[in-house]
Amino acid sequence: MVGCHCGSLAEGAVAMLPIKRFGAALIDTIGPASYADTNTIFDASFPRGAHNYWKSSFLGDLSDAAIEALIRQFSACPSAMSGLFLEHFHGAATRVGSGDSAFPHRRTGYNLLVISQWLDAKADEPNVAWARASYDALRPYMARESYANYQTDDATDDAAQSLYGPNIEKLVAIKNKLDPTNFFHLNQNIQPTR
Repeated sequence: MVGCHCGSLAEGAVAMLPIKRFGAALIDTIGPASYADTNTIFDASFPRGAHNYWKSSFLGDLSDAAIEALIRQFSACPSAMSGLFLEHFHGAATRVGSGDSAFPHRRTGYNLLVISQWLDAKADEPNVAWARASYDALRPYMARESYANYQTDDATDDAAQSLYGPNIEKLVAIKNKLDPTNFFHLNQNIQPTR
């Protein structure tokens, strides 16, 4: 379990108490850290040369049925390097207006990441299949929206709509003005209309 509090050290210590009191931890590394250090805590978990396949979507809510599906899918995971992660979207991120940035999905909730990672190229098929099956098993609990940072190359052509929602028209207008030839076309591309 990873926690982060952006504020004074005293407020952070109070905010982290529920996590520290949750149960007996094998290792407790929660303590003061710089923003830069916090953003690198998972780097060692993603070694160079590892194979990766990720799927992601917001959950509509974190119901008991969704939690049971997470547990069921995790128990079938073929690689010790893989996992199912929940990111809690809340606080300052949800206080930004939906039209104030490209990212419109500003309500409190959870982003699900199905992270499948392995080292042996011969294990591609079962690991990709596990990620897809886990995503499909959790689909009944998903919201229509998605988070742009975790999309895969096999996302559908209408992925930009689920990523940017009501902001897509504004982004297309910017794309038309700044990149009408679609030179920057990787990741989740916003197609220019001219």
